[in-house]
Amino acid sequence: MNDAYSPQASRNPAQYPENFSDHSVSHQELNTAEVKRVLRNTYALLAMTLLFSTAVAVTTLALQLPTPGLILTLVGYFGLLFAVYKLQNSGWALPAVFALTGFMGYTLGPLLTHSLALPGGAQTVTLALGATGATFLALSGYVLLTRRDFSFMGGFLFVGMVIALIAGIAAVIFQIPGLGLAVSAMVALLSAGLILFETSRIVNGGETNYVMATVSLYVSVFNLFTSLLSLFGLGGPND
Repeated sequence: MNDAYSPQASRNPAQYPENFSDHSVSHQELNTAEVKRVLRNTYALLAMTLLFSTAVAVTTLALQLPTPGLILTLVGYFGLLFAVYKLQNSGWALPAVFALTGFMGYTLGPLLTHSLALPGGAQTVTLALGATGATFLALSGYVLLTRRDFSFMGGFLFVGMVIALIAGIAAVIFQIPGLGLAVSAMVALLSAGLILFETSRIVNGGETNYVMATVSLYVSVFNLFTSLLSLFGLGGPND
């Protein structure tokens, strides 16, 4: 067979450099467009879920609704998180996301009620909220500008969150305030790391599902806020 018509010859970059250059540029442009699409959809959905969660928390605060308790909180959180994971590629993904973030907003209401009832509570809640927002913007902006890959942190962050969850449950069951504050500090640092990790995954094409990206960032922001609230002396049940 004539080499000019063979598949190998037609894919030889030495013979047709312009074809490979065009293909490479086109592939790179598609990847860039995909990353921008995921980022745009993620931040849009994240903004909506944060507003919805805040509205639920404020409603819970205004109506003085009771806390759901540790068991119901864990079952509701992990159950809804599992539902989001299973439905991430279906039309039910968005309702599942809003169900999860709405439930988390409900669990935040009693915490805010307790915090605001203490001396200087409003100022401390505002400080925790401002610190959370500034941290999120700074970390996200850093990754977006530098495009650094923080995927190597994945295993460490997962193990750290498991340890923090177990220690947090122990602090509640055995009523150990010191352990609770230590867990809050640990979760705050891990949440900051998760913001770096998830944002870098999106920027570098590792995460293409904006639903899962939104949930990951939302949970990180939520945990960062509640942890800072605890560290400022108003989030623990024994304050």
